[in-house]
Amino acid sequence: MRLLTHNLLACHAKGCGNSSKNFPLQLRNVQLELIEADYNDTFLKGFLPKLHWPALVGAARQLGQTSLPEQEPDFTQQEPSDELLQALHHILLELHIAEGEMVCPNCGHVYAIRSGIPNMLLAEHEIPK
Repeated sequence: MRLLTHNLLACHAKGCGNSSKNFPLQLRNVQLELIEADYNDTFLKGFLPKLHWPALVGAARQLGQTSLPEQEPDFTQQEPSDELLQALHHILLELHIAEGEMVCPNCGHVYAIRSGIPNMLLAEHEIPK
């Protein structure tokens, strides 16, 4: 699973789905893989408005990645630098979580990641009605 995917996932377990505290999911016991990907600055620039910057930086820090600035740059005022785009490319597209867990900071629900695939399925009793 890429951090690009992680930046889009939130907990939807019963009693948690509409909470503003169900995102971002916390990473735990992760095993990382580095898988090279073709660099595409057009894709990265197009995806920037969709990113939740604090969640991305927090997840990157949990994985030992410190190349992103803590404060989100103002991309409406200036184009992102090539250095920043390269860092985003590496963190969003080349770092893969092969195994581990994502834990909801609100309700504590654990979502497993196995073979790079996050299991976001809920048991019947966990599904909001």
